[in-house]
Amino acid sequence: MTQRVVSIVGPTASGKTGLGIAIAKRLAERGERAEIVNADAYQMYRGMDIGTAKPTPEEQAAVPHHLIDIIDPDDAMSVARFQQLARETIADLQSRGIRPILVGGSGLYARAAIDDISFPGTDPEVRRKLEEREKVEGAGALFDELRAKDPEAAARMDPRNPRRTIRALEVIELTGRPYSASLPRYRYVIPSVQIGLDLDRADLDRRIDLRTKQMMEEGFVDEVARLRPHLGATAVRALGYQQIIDLLDGIWDEYDAFADIAQKTKRLARKQMGWFGRDPRIHWLQALNPKLVDNAMAIIAHADAGEYDPIDAHADEYVQHHLGDINA
Repeated sequence: MTQRVVSIVGPTASGKTGLGIAIAKRLAERGERAEIVNADAYQMYRGMDIGTAKPTPEEQAAVPHHLIDIIDPDDAMSVARFQQLARETIADLQSRGIRPILVGGSGLYARAAIDDISFPGTDPEVRRKLEEREKVEGAGALFDELRAKDPEAAARMDPRNPRRTIRALEVIELTGRPYSASLPRYRYVIPSVQIGLDLDRADLDRRIDLRTKQMMEEGFVDEVARLRPHLGATAVRALGYQQIIDLLDGIWDEYDAFADIAQKTKRLARKQMGWFGRDPRIHWLQALNPKLVDNAMAIIAHADAGEYDPIDAHADEYVQHHLGDINA
């Protein structure tokens, strides 16, 4: 029986942290060690606690967490850097007989840890020459060249987006391979099982409103005021931080700042559902189902046993139909 990495995904405020901890505790009850690997892009920054809904000290004490508080806010985390850190962490845990539970809402980060995705480097000189050509020859000429060199990549791209065309041609020149060879594929390089948390829009909106209110009550304004001198260009992009900076600068009042955070968080959650929804390997479970943890454990057990690998839209239904009432 193969112990797969468990990856828990879903929109912000859907309860991923809680489910990850609950699964680790259930595994411990049957004698299996499991620890959590963070796949949230901004929880890696020290001090960015309230705004990123970082697991509390109590939650981190309940189950060991990795890749949280590993860089300062003036540093920059990239998906390529994260990929290396995550795979090293996963390999280390597995070498010690510990099952990694990957938890995070940053879609590309979650996939980079376990999927067939590569991140080719850059070359400023190659990039500069391509940008100069775009000014002289036009974006259409560069896109025609891309279509000739890599029709698969061109078919997936917008000819009116010269930045992506330039990047694709840069990668082709640097690697000698088609750009499409580096594009994400739905293929695990580390055996995994993905569980997605799904909620009705109204329920998710309510949870986001509640979380935003808690951020205000727990001192998010003070957190941003303290971190502001140290926030680098990457860290400051975390949702909510710019709104509070504007609040501190008197651009708007507290009510408007937090209302904007809630609105943009809801918009982010929709985007996250669209991103994760395109992955046919995710087993979706209703986040508010009282049997959520039971159903997740059943999916993990059967994935470990290799008994099924469903391309299933509703894993809740799979569990009930194929496994029966697992509480019976």
